[in-house]
Amino acid sequence: MTELLKISLPDGSLREVEPGSTPYDVAAAIGPGLAKAALAARVNGEVRDINRPFDGDAELALITAKDEEDALELVRHDYAHLLAEAVQALWPGTQITFGPATDDGFYYDVMAPSSREPFGLEDLPAIEEKMRELIQADKPLRREVWSRQQLIEKWEAEGEAFKAEWAKELPENEELTVYWSGDDWLDMCRGPHLASTGKLDPQAFKLMRTAGAYWRGDQKNAQLTRIYGTGWLNKKQLKAHLHRLEEAQLRDHRKLGREMDLFHLQEAAHGSVFWHPKGYRIWRELEAYMRRKMDGAGYREIKTPQVMDARQWERSGHWGKYRENMFVIPDEVPNTEDEGDIVSKDADWMALKPMNCPAHVMVFKQGITSYRDLPIRLGEMGCCHRNEPHGALHGLMRVRQFTQDDAHIFCTEDQVVEEVQAFITLADEVYGDFGFEYKIKLALRPEQRFGSDADWDKAEQELRDALTANGLEWEELPGEGAFYAPKLEWHLTDAIGRTWQVGTIQSDRVLPERLDATYIGEDGEKHRPVMLHRAIFGSYERFIGILIEHFAGRLPVWLAPTQAVVAPIVSDIDGYATGIEAKLEAAGIRVASDLRNEKINYKIREHSLAKVPHLLIVGKREEEEGTVAIRTLGEKDQKVLPLDEAIAMLTKAASAPDLRA
Repeated sequence: MTELLKISLPDGSLREVEPGSTPYDVAAAIGPGLAKAALAARVNGEVRDINRPFDGDAELALITAKDEEDALELVRHDYAHLLAEAVQALWPGTQITFGPATDDGFYYDVMAPSSREPFGLEDLPAIEEKMRELIQADKPLRREVWSRQQLIEKWEAEGEAFKAEWAKELPENEELTVYWSGDDWLDMCRGPHLASTGKLDPQAFKLMRTAGAYWRGDQKNAQLTRIYGTGWLNKKQLKAHLHRLEEAQLRDHRKLGREMDLFHLQEAAHGSVFWHPKGYRIWRELEAYMRRKMDGAGYREIKTPQVMDARQWERSGHWGKYRENMFVIPDEVPNTEDEGDIVSKDADWMALKPMNCPAHVMVFKQGITSYRDLPIRLGEMGCCHRNEPHGALHGLMRVRQFTQDDAHIFCTEDQVVEEVQAFITLADEVYGDFGFEYKIKLALRPEQRFGSDADWDKAEQELRDALTANGLEWEELPGEGAFYAPKLEWHLTDAIGRTWQVGTIQSDRVLPERLDATYIGEDGEKHRPVMLHRAIFGSYERFIGILIEHFAGRLPVWLAPTQAVVAPIVSDIDGYATGIEAKLEAAGIRVASDLRNEKINYKIREHSLAKVPHLLIVGKREEEEGTVAIRTLGEKDQKVLPLDEAIAMLTKAASAPDLRA
């Protein structure tokens, strides 16, 4: 008699099934509704096809559309395969490479047949239509295990040069799988996939754009066409996503930055920002706000060099781990009129700092530090440089020169949890002042790291203890910590539902050891401090970009470069308007008068586009009555107030949140 397999379900129940049974069989036994809804299965923690037989006794969790993260990755993977199948059906001779799921969709890299031009936007409607045909055909998706030699022979026979090249590099002893779509098309893939193409919603995807891509990411190789799409579980999700994209385009900080005259970028300093007066005013207000918060929390501000000897970066470990992202400078350059090498062969190397932490250790090490002095909190509005790839640069969001609201806390082992708790509270206050909601994630030890497992155990648990003590929930991210420390990450949610990772705090025992930082303990002996790396804005550039997009340019009054404009209806009132401007300036309001000989509706429209929070309109009646008519950006109705009341209202609105009574 064949022994039955024991399948444990999440509710604690146990089901016995025949060998060869699948998760679908279990779902069908529970009920037809579940069998219909089940998309895939988690078997002993691994996501698998719903029709893949059990290997033995197992723990089983069925995946439905309610398990959105897993379900979205599955459908996007399927959409990618359908895209490749559709392209080859429409244009025989197309070579396919690979196509993964992404955060909001999928893509596939393909090479068009030699008989036609590379694929472009004009081809996307036909590809979409073919994909819908394949979905409606409800073709079964079937997994098979093949040998490496079978794969090589198939791809070479069909002229799939890229797939054949990849197959030749696969290990012979590894289980290699392919997936059939029906009986006429297959791709090599680890899976998993849905049971059939009909499980996809034909109205829940859209092909978005095309771009060039090199085979295996190497510009020396053949250029392919990357076709991008977005895929969702249903039409409603797709519609919401496309709406977010429209909103994001309208809120694009690069577009608004031009319209509001805040900053510009140009090739003369690629990856660095030219701040205009209005944009730098936002920066200055943020910087003043953060200084007040840090001063109030017991930080002492320092300033450290931009350029340091490469040997310091070798000692810290950054030279080995981060060298390709650092700008290096020889400290000896011969006279340019001399013949020969521009850089001396004997020159030592310096580096523009990509982060502030080693310099802060150097400040900490000046003099003898006692345990009574700890914790020491050193802060710096530190300018850093990182040699980001040219293609990765993106407005204010990804730059090569940036300034952090950086700080490092040097403390004893016993002080770590309390200091992390205090930082969590400070970060919560700051994000609350900007109206952000957030989630916290704990990034755990990566595979390649410095430090002992015991130190990593301790550091990770300290961060957990601080979160628990503050009554917070968090998500853990295995393998995503820095090479020297685990870290807490703050992920902000903006006005259209996007998330941005900004603030961090890291519990580091590695750098104090490598750079020989010590303090004198109560026992009179030397001890290593724990070093907490922390930032709240992250970088001013990126945080300003996030604020511009979050508020769609309509910044809070205290951050607005120009907080009010006084606009007379007729030129006879210019004197009254300039008098109001003077009184507002005296009250600390950033104000301007618009005395141009233009119609008032033109002025209103122009200053609204410039995102000026308050427009004070004055005419003969307002002059006679000593009042102003205030139009507030985003509000339909204007209000008429006595001038003193208007000044009081604007002064309150223009105060930074930490300065309001």
